[in-house]
Amino acid sequence: MKSDLIKKGVERAPHRSLFKAMGYTDAEIQRPLIGIANSVNAVIPGHVHLDKIVDAVKAGVYMGGGTPIEFGVIGVCDGIAMNHEGMKYSLASRELIADSIEVMATAHAFDALVLVPNCDKIVPGMLMAAARLDLPAIVVSGGPMLAGKHPEKADPIDLITVFESVGAVLSGEMTEKQLSRIEDAACPTCGSCAGMFTANSMNCLTEAVGMGLPGNGTIPAVMSARIRLAKEAGMQIIRLLENNIRPSDIMTDKAFKNALAVDMALGCSTNTVLHLPAMAREANVTIDLDLINEISKATPHCSLSPAGQHHLEDLNRAGGVTAVMKELSGAGLIHTDCLTVTGNTVEKNLNTVRNLDDTVIRSTDNPYHHEGGLAILFGNLAPEGCVVKQSAVLNEMLRHEGPARVFDSEEDASQAIMGGKIKKGDVIVIRYEGPRGGPGMREMLTPTSAIAGMKLDAHVALLTDGRFSGGTRGAAIGHISPEAMQKGPIAIVEEGDRIAIDIPAKTITLKVPDSEIEERFLKWSSPEPKITHGYIARYARTVSSASEGAVVK
Repeated sequence: MKSDLIKKGVERAPHRSLFKAMGYTDAEIQRPLIGIANSVNAVIPGHVHLDKIVDAVKAGVYMGGGTPIEFGVIGVCDGIAMNHEGMKYSLASRELIADSIEVMATAHAFDALVLVPNCDKIVPGMLMAAARLDLPAIVVSGGPMLAGKHPEKADPIDLITVFESVGAVLSGEMTEKQLSRIEDAACPTCGSCAGMFTANSMNCLTEAVGMGLPGNGTIPAVMSARIRLAKEAGMQIIRLLENNIRPSDIMTDKAFKNALAVDMALGCSTNTVLHLPAMAREANVTIDLDLINEISKATPHCSLSPAGQHHLEDLNRAGGVTAVMKELSGAGLIHTDCLTVTGNTVEKNLNTVRNLDDTVIRSTDNPYHHEGGLAILFGNLAPEGCVVKQSAVLNEMLRHEGPARVFDSEEDASQAIMGGKIKKGDVIVIRYEGPRGGPGMREMLTPTSAIAGMKLDAHVALLTDGRFSGGTRGAAIGHISPEAMQKGPIAIVEEGDRIAIDIPAKTITLKVPDSEIEERFLKWSSPEPKITHGYIARYARTVSSASEGAVVK
């Protein structure tokens, strides 16, 4: 065992003495040492209960014959960090999380890892660390919150309802009193926000790529089944260690293609286009943007919020991620020979699975949409590509052409939208919000939600080198690469330029002659960095393009 480095032999007496200072017995020290990365905190609704999940994992590890050793991991709540300087740090926290787990696991010679995340950047950060370290590892997430109930209707609501209701108040469609009642009702329990937003997208894809047990992506946070799952994960890590099953055995090229197929079927967050390539890179697997279009074109789509009316509790009741994979495997869209943390192949995991509600998980010959949830667009405005959640775009906006309304920050764009300065037909362009330019590539949920809440989502497109929340809907096209700070064409767009978007054709075009674009670049110079000291300044100097997963090289 790797932990023999710190506990075997006479010369390791000082190490054992330090363990005994913490109350560990000789018997505990001699067992496999299982590191438990716990991202519990009191600032993220999806993480506030992870102490209970970790207690269950510890019980499972003890039942399996190992010794659990818990350590802490940071986490950012994207909702609370939204629309202020704090959002610059959210994506960048992913790299810190991966690095800190590498440090802790290596410094303390853990034999294996149980990773306990739940929300947006924490899940991929932990999976990046798992792939990098290649110790036996398993992920058990905290689970989604239940959907809220609209105070005036029978409809389910979630956090995005609150964001969009702000736009409704500003446009006179709703009173502040109504907004307050929605605010009180939208997030009724702990857990990751209830729709197929980034957190739940990544938790479902953890299961699809084989690193989480069945149910990891969908069992609600408040259900006792989540505690049982955590105990099973604690026991299972010992079996993975005994059989020397490592992330490199699981996180293969085929496994990532399975994850992409599930991603497209569920209509996952556009942020998965950043996270899956970053995870794959740590596992020595390459995911390019063309592959995403290829898989999306072949994969039919379910209907989950924000692209439909269902929430994670509905998906769980219908059979969860494994039921989705069962439907996809019947159409030849899943590689069933992939190994998973169950110790079995996908094929064996799916043997007894069935779809329990075909209104939530439709068959592949009767989908909500015939293509997957995401699309990658290319063109002279985005030579390296950009991403849109096509399943959440209204039909009338799948093709759109209009005049550019150009803003150099999210704040300026939000002020214009909420001030009624955006007209039907406009194409809002927000630049210098990419990984380097932001820095940190902020989510743009505030402007996109305002557009939807003001009933402009059928008339207005928004383009940015920044990114969007998984809860964004409408013609919101992000990750435009190269970003403005890296001399991408978005940097020279001028007010009134015509921009054409054709999502079915996967194109995005700045209707300006090449000669004019070249002339504008001769006059362009890179602006001064917005932040010049601290972690985020170092991040900005070393981060790659969004088209490469915005990884620190």
